[in-house]
Amino acid sequence: MPRKIRIRQVKSGLGAQRKQRATLKALGLKHHQDDVVQPDNEAIRGMVNRVRHLVVVEEVGDDG
Repeated sequence: MPRKIRIRQVKSGLGAQRKQRATLKALGLKHHQDDVVQPDNEAIRGMVNRVRHLVVVEEVGDDG
């Protein structure tokens, strides 16, 4: 089973650069305190790295 990560937006995207807001949208984060579960791969990790000051990442266990 592929590994998954939970990404939670902890700071608002307002005032962030346009590319960072677009990255939040591409990750599926629509608003402050939203969270999504994404596959743990290099593309997602790169996107998270771009907005690392706005999000918190944790690994998801087998229970989802």
